[in-house]
Amino acid sequence: MHVRSIFISDVHLGTRGCQADRLLDFLRDYESDHLFLIGDIIDFWAMNRGIHWTPAQNTVVQKILRRARHGQRVMLIPGNHDEAMREYDGVSFGDIEVRLEHIHVAADGKRYLLLHGDEFDQVTRYHRWLAVLGDVGYNLLVRVNASLSRLRRLLRRPGYWSLAGYAKSRVKRAVSFIFDFEDSLIHAVRERGLDGVICGHIHSAALRPVGDVVYVNCGDWVDSCTAIVEHHDGRLELVRAWQPVAAALPAATRPHAVSPAPTLDELPQAGVACNDGSWRL
Repeated sequence: MHVRSIFISDVHLGTRGCQADRLLDFLRDYESDHLFLIGDIIDFWAMNRGIHWTPAQNTVVQKILRRARHGQRVMLIPGNHDEAMREYDGVSFGDIEVRLEHIHVAADGKRYLLLHGDEFDQVTRYHRWLAVLGDVGYNLLVRVNASLSRLRRLLRRPGYWSLAGYAKSRVKRAVSFIFDFEDSLIHAVRERGLDGVICGHIHSAALRPVGDVVYVNCGDWVDSCTAIVEHHDGRLELVRAWQPVAAALPAATRPHAVSPAPTLDELPQAGVACNDGSWRL
């Protein structure tokens, strides 16, 4: 399928948790005019502890470089795990642009702020040691989840169940953190007079209107394996590797379809927020 734009974040190349094979399948299924890499593409934090680089991860890098060489616009917006690239704002490497942030004008004229999002994470900004500790714990959950997924396949259990997603949904402090993060981003977008934000960082994919703006999170390629695509009419769609066709947000209803955020007790055990305000497992 050919789309206008692809947005992916939190690939975490160089780690055991990176699901490069699924990302390759996605990139084979979707061609685009624009490819936006919204942070934490290469995980320098984890690589300081030990590098795990597979042939599939190498192929991901080569495929992205090939797209840039063949005329597709490729932009990297660094995150906190690849923050070393932030000092190269405005520089191009192998036809890949590096920007701290970017305002993307969609086909329907809507303007979206693209940034990784760690700038709005108080833990990452002011308590780096705690962020690193949390990263280690999250990676442990992801590795355990990989073993559980293999067991589920052996037992022929349908669907996908995420241990990391379950933990986030059950720990009220983690859920509260996600809501605070989203609220801060939405407030910043309103102040700048933009129509929405497309970010990453918290590994919690979402696509939904919040009042007069649209909040979009790309998710990740460690646990949930999700991406956002923009169709040629400006319509945004959340695509999951586990379910190739996901819910889309119609352009005609985007400014008006306002759904209240779910309360902590209403959240399911694991899932992602969809365009209609619901959460899909």
